[in-house]
Amino acid sequence: MITKRIIPCLDIKDGRVVKGVNFEGIRTVADPVEMARFYNEQGADELVFYDITASAEGRSLFTDVLREVARQVFIPLTVGGAISSLEDFDRVLKCGADKVSVNTGAIANPGLIRAAAERYGNQCVVLSMDIKRVDGGFHLFAKGGRVDTGIDALEWAARGEAEGAGELVANSIDTDGVKNGFDLELLEALSRRVSIPIIASGGAGSMEDFRSLFALPGVDAGLAASIFHFKEVSIRDLKQYLSENGIAMRL
Repeated sequence: MITKRIIPCLDIKDGRVVKGVNFEGIRTVADPVEMARFYNEQGADELVFYDITASAEGRSLFTDVLREVARQVFIPLTVGGAISSLEDFDRVLKCGADKVSVNTGAIANPGLIRAAAERYGNQCVVLSMDIKRVDGGFHLFAKGGRVDTGIDALEWAARGEAEGAGELVANSIDTDGVKNGFDLELLEALSRRVSIPIIASGGAGSMEDFRSLFALPGVDAGLAASIFHFKEVSIRDLKQYLSENGIAMRL
């Protein structure tokens, strides 16, 4: 049986871990190197590192912080932030990333997904999507959730899979940081459109939220920040709880 994954996320701004609500009201939380070490010891299945303002600020990702984080973890590390070329993929991978998350860069140049998949393999390319409800539909947002592209998110997900993305991260802006549960409606709609693994992000507030999440078909992983950063939920306890409720976990 394929195990489900629990993935903490480090949102990085100015070299520090930050967290907001609905992608706004961002505040500093902690040092990313210390948190990476903590999550590695806690039994996280993977770790995600997002430089959340790199695209909006038109600069390169913080590679010095990334190198230090990569030294602390012995689990798969996914990295994103201002990834817009194969050179960016190469630079991030050389800093210690196992997978590269592309979002705004792929919207500007959809061919980047295929080019990266051909060079590094599908398993290395993660298509990250910031999604929000607009006029009854799901729209794709760019530049850290700041710009509505007008693109239908479900169609974009299907295109990303066709271009060669190996995984999909669905970031729900509507539920981000709210802690009322994952966006199950969005995730169910996505699971009907793609067959690649879906990583759900946005809204985790309790262990029960993860149990509800993994009841959905097509969702392979749950990504969260606040509840782990502020130690409201222990990753070890969460994985034990899910295992006891019949969900296959790596303990």
